[in-house]
Amino acid sequence: MPSQAMQDLIDAFRDAQKASASQAPPALEQRRAAFAPAGRLHPVPDDVLVREVTAGGVPAHWLAAPGSGTGRVLLFLHGGGYELGSLRSDGELAARLGRASGMRVLFPEYRLAPEHPFPAAIDDVLAAWRWLRTGQDLSARSLAVAGDSAGGGLAVALLVALRDAGQELPAAAALMSPTVDLTSSGASMTERADQDPISTPAMLRQFASGYLAGADPKTPLASPLFASLAGLPPLLVQVGTADLLLSDSERLATAAAKAGVDVTLQIGEGLPHVYQLLLGTPEAAEATKKIGTFLRARVH
Repeated sequence: MPSQAMQDLIDAFRDAQKASASQAPPALEQRRAAFAPAGRLHPVPDDVLVREVTAGGVPAHWLAAPGSGTGRVLLFLHGGGYELGSLRSDGELAARLGRASGMRVLFPEYRLAPEHPFPAAIDDVLAAWRWLRTGQDLSARSLAVAGDSAGGGLAVALLVALRDAGQELPAAAALMSPTVDLTSSGASMTERADQDPISTPAMLRQFASGYLAGADPKTPLASPLFASLAGLPPLLVQVGTADLLLSDSERLATAAAKAGVDVTLQIGEGLPHVYQLLLGTPEAAEATKKIGTFLRARVH
Protein backbone atom coordinates (compact mmCIF):
# COMPACT_ATOMS: atom_id res chain seq x y z
CA MET A 1 0.00 0.00 0.00
CA PRO A 2 1.23 3.52 -0.74
CA SER A 3 2.32 5.67 2.19
CA GLN A 4 0.05 8.51 3.29
CA ALA A 5 2.36 11.05 1.64
CA MET A 6 2.21 9.11 -1.61
CA GLN A 7 -1.56 8.61 -1.40
CA ASP A 8 -2.09 12.34 -0.92
CA LEU A 9 -0.19 13.01 -4.13
CA ILE A 10 -2.06 10.25 -5.98
CA ASP A 11 -5.36 11.78 -4.90
CA ALA A 12 -4.20 15.20 -6.14
CA PHE A 13 -3.21 13.68 -9.49
CA ARG A 14 -6.65 12.06 -9.78
CA ASP A 15 -8.38 15.38 -9.07
CA ALA A 16 -6.27 17.11 -11.72
CA GLN A 17 -6.94 14.30 -14.19
CA LYS A 18 -10.71 14.60 -13.69
CA ALA A 19 -10.61 18.37 -14.02
CA SER A 20 -8.62 18.27 -17.26
CA ALA A 21 -10.98 15.72 -18.82
CA SER A 22 -13.69 18.37 -19.16
CA GLN A 23 -11.41 21.09 -20.47
CA ALA A 24 -10.00 21.81 -23.90
CA PRO A 25 -6.34 20.79 -24.05
CA PRO A 26 -3.97 23.76 -23.72
CA ALA A 27 -1.55 24.72 -26.46
CA LEU A 28 1.79 22.92 -26.53
CA GLU A 29 3.67 25.99 -25.33
CA GLN A 30 1.38 26.23 -22.31
CA ARG A 31 1.76 22.53 -21.56
CA ARG A 32 5.54 22.84 -21.65
CA ALA A 33 5.53 25.88 -19.39
CA ALA A 34 3.22 24.19 -16.87
CA PHE A 35 4.79 20.72 -17.01
CA ALA A 36 5.36 19.54 -13.44
CA PRO A 37 5.38 15.73 -13.43
CA ALA A 38 5.84 15.63 -9.64
CA GLY A 39 2.65 17.66 -9.13
CA ARG A 40 4.73 20.73 -8.44
CA LEU A 41 8.20 21.79 -9.46
CA HIS A 42 11.10 20.81 -7.23
CA PRO A 43 14.19 22.96 -7.86
CA VAL A 44 17.68 21.57 -8.05
CA PRO A 45 19.10 21.85 -4.49
CA ASP A 46 21.26 24.87 -3.79
CA ASP A 47 24.31 22.77 -2.96
CA VAL A 48 24.34 21.18 -6.42
CA LEU A 49 26.62 22.95 -8.88
CA VAL A 50 24.84 23.52 -12.19
CA ARG A 51 26.85 24.44 -15.26
CA GLU A 52 25.67 24.89 -18.83
CA VAL A 53 27.61 23.08 -21.53
CA THR A 54 27.25 22.10 -25.17
CA ALA A 55 27.64 18.34 -25.44
CA GLY A 56 28.35 17.41 -29.04
CA GLY A 57 26.16 20.23 -30.28
CA VAL A 58 23.39 19.47 -27.78
CA PRO A 59 22.53 21.99 -25.03
CA ALA A 60 23.13 20.30 -21.68
CA HIS A 61 23.87 20.86 -18.02
CA TRP A 62 26.44 19.42 -15.68
CA LEU A 63 25.01 18.69 -12.22
CA ALA A 64 27.50 18.03 -9.43
CA ALA A 65 26.39 17.34 -5.89
CA PRO A 66 28.97 17.65 -3.08
CA GLY A 67 31.23 14.61 -3.06
CA SER A 68 30.48 13.52 -6.61
CA GLY A 69 33.62 12.35 -8.36
CA THR A 70 34.67 13.77 -11.70
CA GLY A 71 35.59 10.40 -13.20
CA ARG A 72 32.17 8.74 -12.99
CA VAL A 73 29.27 10.24 -14.95
CA LEU A 74 25.56 9.50 -15.11
CA LEU A 75 23.87 10.45 -18.38
CA PHE A 76 20.31 11.35 -17.33
CA LEU A 77 17.50 11.43 -19.92
CA HIS A 78 14.29 13.18 -18.87
CA GLY A 79 10.73 12.11 -19.56
CA GLY A 80 7.74 13.99 -20.90
CA GLY A 81 6.37 11.96 -23.77
CA TYR A 82 9.14 13.21 -26.10
CA GLU A 83 7.25 16.55 -26.22
CA LEU A 84 7.74 17.98 -22.71
CA GLY A 85 10.39 18.13 -20.03
CA SER A 86 13.64 19.89 -19.24
CA LEU A 87 16.03 20.58 -16.39
CA ARG A 88 13.20 22.57 -14.81
CA SER A 89 10.94 19.51 -14.55
CA ASP A 90 13.47 16.71 -13.96
CA GLY A 91 16.62 18.39 -12.67
CA GLU A 92 15.89 17.63 -9.02
CA LEU A 93 15.51 13.88 -9.71
CA ALA A 94 18.68 13.85 -11.83
CA ALA A 95 20.64 15.65 -9.11
CA ARG A 96 19.23 13.33 -6.45
CA LEU A 97 20.34 10.24 -8.38
CA GLY A 98 23.77 11.80 -8.88
CA ARG A 99 24.07 12.39 -5.15
CA ALA A 100 22.92 8.83 -4.33
CA SER A 101 25.38 7.28 -6.77
CA GLY A 102 28.28 9.65 -6.11
CA MET A 103 28.38 10.58 -9.81
CA ARG A 104 28.39 13.79 -11.80
CA VAL A 105 25.33 14.04 -14.02
CA LEU A 106 25.12 15.18 -17.63
CA PHE A 107 21.58 16.34 -18.41
CA PRO A 108 21.10 16.87 -22.18
CA GLU A 109 18.20 18.97 -23.42
CA TYR A 110 17.45 16.78 -26.41
CA ARG A 111 15.19 18.13 -29.16
CA LEU A 112 11.46 17.68 -28.61
CA ALA A 113 8.60 16.55 -30.84
CA PRO A 114 6.50 17.42 -32.72
CA GLU A 115 8.87 20.08 -34.07
CA HIS A 116 11.69 17.55 -34.02
CA PRO A 117 10.26 14.04 -34.47
CA PHE A 118 12.05 10.70 -34.35
CA PRO A 119 14.99 10.21 -34.66
CA ALA A 120 16.00 13.69 -33.43
CA ALA A 121 15.91 12.80 -29.72
CA ILE A 122 17.98 9.63 -29.99
CA ASP A 123 20.37 11.39 -32.38
CA ASP A 124 20.96 14.02 -29.68
CA VAL A 125 21.42 11.38 -26.99
CA LEU A 126 24.00 9.61 -29.15
CA ALA A 127 25.78 12.92 -29.78
CA ALA A 128 25.93 13.60 -26.03
CA TRP A 129 27.27 10.07 -25.42
CA ARG A 130 30.00 10.48 -28.06
CA TRP A 131 30.95 13.81 -26.48
CA LEU A 132 31.38 12.13 -23.09
CA ARG A 133 33.54 9.43 -24.63
CA THR A 134 35.72 11.56 -26.90
CA GLY A 135 35.30 15.19 -25.82
CA GLN A 136 35.63 14.33 -22.13
CA ASP A 137 37.86 11.27 -22.63
CA LEU A 138 35.75 9.08 -20.33
CA SER A 139 35.81 5.30 -20.52
CA ALA A 140 32.51 3.53 -21.17
CA ARG A 141 32.90 1.60 -17.90
CA SER A 142 32.94 4.88 -15.96
CA LEU A 143 29.57 5.89 -17.43
CA ALA A 144 25.98 4.88 -16.75
CA VAL A 145 22.65 6.02 -18.15
CA ALA A 146 19.35 6.66 -16.38
CA GLY A 147 16.01 7.77 -17.71
CA ASP A 148 12.39 8.15 -16.71
CA SER A 149 9.39 7.47 -18.96
CA ALA A 150 10.34 8.60 -22.49
CA GLY A 151 13.87 9.10 -21.20
CA GLY A 152 13.91 5.46 -20.13
CA GLY A 153 13.01 4.46 -23.67
CA LEU A 154 15.79 6.67 -25.01
CA ALA A 155 18.22 5.05 -22.57
CA VAL A 156 17.44 1.57 -23.90
CA ALA A 157 17.59 2.88 -27.48
CA LEU A 158 21.05 4.28 -26.74
CA LEU A 159 22.23 0.89 -25.52
CA VAL A 160 20.83 -0.86 -28.60
CA ALA A 161 22.37 1.69 -30.97
CA LEU A 162 25.80 1.39 -29.37
CA ARG A 163 25.62 -2.40 -29.35
CA ASP A 164 24.58 -2.51 -33.02
CA ALA A 165 27.45 -0.16 -33.92
CA GLY A 166 29.96 -2.42 -32.17
CA GLN A 167 30.84 0.27 -29.64
CA GLU A 168 31.48 -0.05 -25.93
CA LEU A 169 28.41 0.27 -23.75
CA PRO A 170 27.96 2.03 -20.41
CA ALA A 171 28.44 0.01 -17.26
CA ALA A 172 24.76 0.00 -16.30
CA ALA A 173 21.35 1.56 -16.89
CA ALA A 174 18.61 2.55 -14.43
CA LEU A 175 15.14 2.82 -15.96
CA MET A 176 12.10 4.36 -14.29
CA SER A 177 8.74 3.53 -15.90
CA PRO A 178 10.45 3.35 -19.31
CA THR A 179 8.48 3.89 -22.51
CA VAL A 180 9.71 1.08 -24.74
CA ASP A 181 6.63 0.20 -26.86
CA LEU A 182 5.06 2.96 -28.95
CA THR A 183 2.47 0.53 -30.36
CA SER A 184 0.65 0.77 -26.99
CA SER A 185 0.15 -3.00 -27.12
CA GLY A 186 0.90 -3.79 -23.48
CA ALA A 187 -1.92 -5.38 -21.45
CA SER A 188 -1.66 -2.68 -18.79
CA MET A 189 -2.71 -0.04 -21.34
CA THR A 190 -6.25 -1.35 -20.86
CA GLU A 191 -6.06 -3.28 -17.59
CA ARG A 192 -4.66 -0.31 -15.62
CA ALA A 193 -6.61 2.45 -17.36
CA ASP A 194 -8.82 3.04 -14.30
CA GLN A 195 -5.88 2.89 -11.87
CA ASP A 196 -3.39 5.28 -13.48
CA PRO A 197 -3.87 8.75 -11.92
CA ILE A 198 -1.59 10.50 -14.40
CA SER A 199 -1.79 9.10 -17.93
CA THR A 200 -4.60 8.01 -20.23
CA PRO A 201 -4.32 5.67 -23.23
CA ALA A 202 -5.31 8.55 -25.52
CA MET A 203 -2.57 10.75 -24.07
CA LEU A 204 0.11 8.12 -24.60
CA ARG A 205 -1.06 7.43 -28.16
CA GLN A 206 -0.91 11.15 -28.89
CA PHE A 207 2.64 11.38 -27.56
CA ALA A 208 3.66 8.39 -29.67
CA SER A 209 2.04 9.79 -32.82
CA GLY A 210 3.69 13.18 -32.41
CA TYR A 211 7.10 11.63 -31.87
CA LEU A 212 6.91 9.05 -34.65
CA ALA A 213 5.47 11.42 -37.29
CA GLY A 214 4.62 8.46 -39.49
CA ALA A 215 7.62 6.26 -38.66
CA ASP A 216 6.98 2.58 -37.95
CA PRO A 217 6.16 2.31 -34.22
CA LYS A 218 8.06 -0.97 -34.09
CA THR A 219 11.31 0.67 -35.24
CA PRO A 220 13.82 -0.62 -32.64
CA LEU A 221 15.29 2.78 -31.77
CA ALA A 222 11.78 4.18 -31.24
CA SER A 223 10.36 1.12 -29.48
CA PRO A 224 13.39 -0.79 -28.17
CA LEU A 225 11.15 -3.57 -26.80
CA PHE A 226 11.20 -4.84 -30.40
CA ALA A 227 15.00 -4.82 -30.60
CA SER A 228 17.33 -7.64 -29.73
CA LEU A 229 18.49 -7.01 -26.18
CA ALA A 230 21.44 -9.40 -26.17
CA GLY A 231 24.69 -7.92 -24.94
CA LEU A 232 23.20 -5.04 -22.96
CA PRO A 233 24.73 -4.05 -19.61
CA PRO A 234 23.03 -4.67 -16.25
CA LEU A 235 19.59 -3.06 -16.03
CA LEU A 236 17.57 -1.89 -13.05
CA VAL A 237 13.91 -1.33 -13.93
CA GLN A 238 11.51 0.33 -11.49
CA VAL A 239 7.77 0.71 -12.10
CA GLY A 240 4.49 0.95 -10.15
CA THR A 241 1.36 -1.12 -10.57
CA ALA A 242 -0.80 2.02 -11.05
CA ASP A 243 0.95 2.80 -14.34
CA LEU A 244 -0.29 2.25 -17.87
CA LEU A 245 3.31 1.43 -18.78
CA LEU A 246 3.62 -1.41 -16.26
CA SER A 247 3.63 -3.94 -19.11
CA ASP A 248 6.45 -2.09 -20.87
CA SER A 249 8.70 -2.71 -17.86
CA GLU A 250 7.55 -6.29 -17.34
CA ARG A 251 8.02 -7.29 -20.98
CA LEU A 252 11.35 -5.47 -21.20
CA ALA A 253 12.66 -7.29 -18.13
CA THR A 254 11.45 -10.66 -19.44
CA ALA A 255 12.99 -10.12 -22.87
CA ALA A 256 16.26 -8.88 -21.40
CA ALA A 257 16.52 -11.88 -19.08
CA LYS A 258 15.84 -14.28 -21.95
CA ALA A 259 18.63 -12.54 -23.88
CA GLY A 260 21.06 -13.18 -21.04
CA VAL A 261 21.07 -9.65 -19.61
CA ASP A 262 21.50 -9.09 -15.87
CA VAL A 263 18.18 -7.38 -15.14
CA THR A 264 16.41 -6.50 -11.90
CA LEU A 265 12.72 -5.55 -11.98
CA GLN A 266 11.31 -3.73 -8.94
CA ILE A 267 7.52 -3.24 -8.88
CA GLY A 268 5.90 -0.87 -6.38
CA GLU A 269 2.37 -1.85 -5.38
CA GLY A 270 -0.10 0.96 -6.02
CA LEU A 271 2.56 3.41 -7.16
CA PRO A 272 2.05 5.76 -10.13
CA HIS A 273 4.10 6.57 -13.21
CA VAL A 274 7.66 7.67 -12.35
CA TYR A 275 6.93 7.75 -8.63
CA GLN A 276 10.64 8.46 -8.10
CA LEU A 277 9.89 12.11 -8.95
CA LEU A 278 7.64 12.48 -5.90
CA LEU A 279 10.09 14.08 -3.52
CA GLY A 280 9.17 13.78 0.14
CA THR A 281 7.61 10.32 -0.09
CA PRO A 282 9.28 7.27 1.44
CA GLU A 283 8.77 5.39 -1.83
CA ALA A 284 10.79 7.93 -3.81
CA ALA A 285 13.50 7.93 -1.15
CA GLU A 286 13.74 4.14 -1.17
CA ALA A 287 13.83 3.97 -4.98
CA THR A 288 16.58 6.59 -5.04
CA LYS A 289 18.60 4.59 -2.53
CA LYS A 290 18.22 1.42 -4.59
CA ILE A 291 19.32 3.15 -7.78
CA GLY A 292 22.31 4.69 -5.99
CA THR A 293 23.36 1.31 -4.61
CA PHE A 294 22.93 -0.32 -8.02
CA LEU A 295 25.08 2.28 -9.78
CA ARG A 296 27.79 2.42 -7.11
CA ALA A 297 28.27 -1.34 -7.40
CA ARG A 298 28.66 -1.30 -11.19
CA VAL A 299 30.27 1.96 -12.30
CA HIS A 300 33.99 2.22 -11.68
